[in-house]
Amino acid sequence: MTTPLLIAQISDLHIKRPGEKAYGVVDTAAALDRCIAHLNGMRPQPGHVVISGDLVDGGKAEEYAHLRRLLAPLKAPFSLIPGNHDARETMRAAFPDQPYAQSSGSMHMRVAVGDLDLILLDSSVPGKPHGFLDAEALLWLDKILASENKRPALLFLHHPPFVTGIGHMDRQNLQNAGDMAAVIKRHPRVRIVAAGHVHRAVLTRFAGIPATICPAPNHAVVLDLDGSLVPSFAVEPPAFHLHAWFGERDELVTHCVPIGNFIGPHPFFGAGGNLL
Repeated sequence: MTTPLLIAQISDLHIKRPGEKAYGVVDTAAALDRCIAHLNGMRPQPGHVVISGDLVDGGKAEEYAHLRRLLAPLKAPFSLIPGNHDARETMRAAFPDQPYAQSSGSMHMRVAVGDLDLILLDSSVPGKPHGFLDAEALLWLDKILASENKRPALLFLHHPPFVTGIGHMDRQNLQNAGDMAAVIKRHPRVRIVAAGHVHRAVLTRFAGIPATICPAPNHAVVLDLDGSLVPSFAVEPPAFHLHAWFGERDELVTHCVPIGNFIGPHPFFGAGGNLL
């Protein structure tokens, strides 16, 4: 079987200035260091890493400078889009080498990796926690998807276009998800819609295709499905998503990969073929 093309997705890094912790508790820089070490140790290596928003915590230039230093050891090429904690122009100044579709404003991009198109949509609304795609963004998406009908496309954005059942987060999701769904349904080459924002691994369907939320390398939004808690986070096992594209079968498989050092691998069978 042919080795798949691997696209790693990490999300919601929330990097602070050096020495600072998110909410005074979470060392997000150390969490990203561990994530990058895990990615660099993978075999085979990811062909690309998508970072799907909330790169830093406060949109400050010092935070982006710290993030750039932290990302320097990453072996795989990477692309990044903003989330609601980011500041577009400050982020653009920190990463001027990113191939954004326009020189100011929204930070959409298309990245070709092998036989795949990675389409990164900027769903952020400056100064607001929720997501929205204006008419210009929807037109750009429609044109990019229409420009090629044979290359499969993976679509990334920060804000989920579906509800999770976590009420305080659902109020911050993509506000005009129906408009995006209408575009996707016109272009069957989209294989997945992959979001961030909620810091939890979530799977559903949207616009007739698989849709996911990527977990975070640091802290998780508490799984509060009855609204009994104030908005809260917890430090749960960190993870990222690995999208494996099997081109010869036109199949995409998404793995949730825990970050850390674990015992193994251990063989199932002994030298004689007996189950150990």
